[in-house]
Amino acid sequence: MWRRRALGWLFICITGLVLLLVRLMQIQLMETKTFSKHNVNLLEESVKQRTQELVIDNGRGNFLDRNGTMLTHKKVSVLVLFPFLKKLDWEAEKVSEISGIPVQVLKNAVEGAKKPFAYGDPQPFELTVSQMEKINALKIPGVFAIEKKFERSSIPAEQLIGLTGENPKELKKRYPDKELSEKTLLGVSGLEESFDEFLLPEGKSKLVYHVDGTGGPLFGINVKYVDPANPFYPVNIRTTLDKSIQQEAENLVDRYQVKKGGLVLIDIENNSVLAMVSRPTINKKDPYGSGGITNMMLKQQIAGSVFKTVVAAAAIDQNLDNPTRLFDCSKKINGKPELKYNYGMLDFTNSFARSCNRTFGELARELQKTNPHILEEYAGKLSLIGATGWQGDIYHTSNFKQFTNEDQGRIFLSDEARKDANFAAMSGIGQHEVRVTPLAAANMMATIARGGKKEAVRAVSKIEYKNGTTMVDFPEESLKGDTISPYTAMKLQKLLREVVLNPSGTGRWFKDLPFEVAGKSGTAETGKFDDGRQLHNKWFAGYFPYQKPKYALVTVNLDVLDSEGGVNLLFADMVKMLYERDSKQE
Repeated sequence: MWRRRALGWLFICITGLVLLLVRLMQIQLMETKTFSKHNVNLLEESVKQRTQELVIDNGRGNFLDRNGTMLTHKKVSVLVLFPFLKKLDWEAEKVSEISGIPVQVLKNAVEGAKKPFAYGDPQPFELTVSQMEKINALKIPGVFAIEKKFERSSIPAEQLIGLTGENPKELKKRYPDKELSEKTLLGVSGLEESFDEFLLPEGKSKLVYHVDGTGGPLFGINVKYVDPANPFYPVNIRTTLDKSIQQEAENLVDRYQVKKGGLVLIDIENNSVLAMVSRPTINKKDPYGSGGITNMMLKQQIAGSVFKTVVAAAAIDQNLDNPTRLFDCSKKINGKPELKYNYGMLDFTNSFARSCNRTFGELARELQKTNPHILEEYAGKLSLIGATGWQGDIYHTSNFKQFTNEDQGRIFLSDEARKDANFAAMSGIGQHEVRVTPLAAANMMATIARGGKKEAVRAVSKIEYKNGTTMVDFPEESLKGDTISPYTAMKLQKLLREVVLNPSGTGRWFKDLPFEVAGKSGTAETGKFDDGRQLHNKWFAGYFPYQKPKYALVTVNLDVLDSEGGVNLLFADMVKMLYERDSKQE
């Protein structure tokens, strides 16, 4: 009996030891980097327990503006202090003399520290190059003057560039074959998401020292500099943005209290985004709940009279722009008297300048009779529908898109609507089911300014390796599909200029600006109401200088009362600002 019990206990003990051994093998040998369902890197966690470190650079790629200035981060020369200094008699007086930081302040900072820190963080105290050299020449253990990467408190073009975040589940789903730490940052919106695979870190750059259980030095006071030492990574994403123009644009958008909307500024020569502002701003604590993460410049909006440009192009080609023909602009589209905008009898050019709904409702009906698809065809020729942003095959990625969340414009939702004369009339003035993105509207103006040449819009010109050499280029690229003729483009240019020159034109406010402006206004009813009052989308889309086009600009304020808006003043101030900048550079 006792022998059977002894064998039983022996079997239990051996089984327990085997299970323990298997578990130890799992921990020590087999799953050291991906332990448990949470994929915990045991090697990293083990090192963390016996080290303290200061991350200098998280290793993720950077976004630069067109001139090479960092957009999301900045590199600051800082004073780094390690907590073990409190156990040493270090030369705080000499560091104080060089840096200008009082001795006692330095000592107090070290006394309260439990880990290495950059002095003054989160608003780091910045050192000069000379101060850095002198501090490092002292060779005090635990005192370093280094260049550290900090995230900017305010990121320009934040919706365009996008956000990053930790998401272990999405990380595994997106990169099943890569060995990445659970804490690896992923791009979750904007260009951060589009270019995420290129931006992934090879490793962090950091200062490290080993500690015992009390936090004291384990192997003396030697601090190690750990760096992936890869001359090619992290990469830099060279955007087409101009940081100073972007900041000026954001200031102006906020000055005119645009709560929902923003602007798009395109360099016509290379069809690149110089500035893009979207409001509301991102609430970092609740980016999805506040709606701020959405880039309004890439989302479908009700276009209003900006769409009359498309109707005008079709009318020109169909010879419906006879200068002797007059339209009764004392009436609405439905034939009822027009009380608010009673312009009397107007010809085609004056109808466009004054934005007569009756004229373009009639023209849209006539065009629809000849071809139910004609409005969509011309919207396509002017790049208002279909993808506007750059896309193509790069590196090992096919059909890569710079703007991952860009909406495509639309004119009709159904064939029934397409063939309905009343719906055609409403579509002719940019209402009913017509939707366009502000980016596409800006690209339409750039297309007209170039004489009908239709191009994709870029926000990134290239990806650069760490050493400055080019990894991937994003060349200028024509958009597929039919285009308007140079003759039609010339006629549209004159119409758009007349909007400004005409004493009663909807763009007459821009007549005396330093750059000659051509463009089209828009006021669209949104179908939304505030205390019973109709809300509108207010637009102005145009380009300048008229004779030698350089910039295409769209300003838009969404869901505002008819008495509100600010888009004209915003557009005008952007023109003035760009004129002043260009004048200084000449």
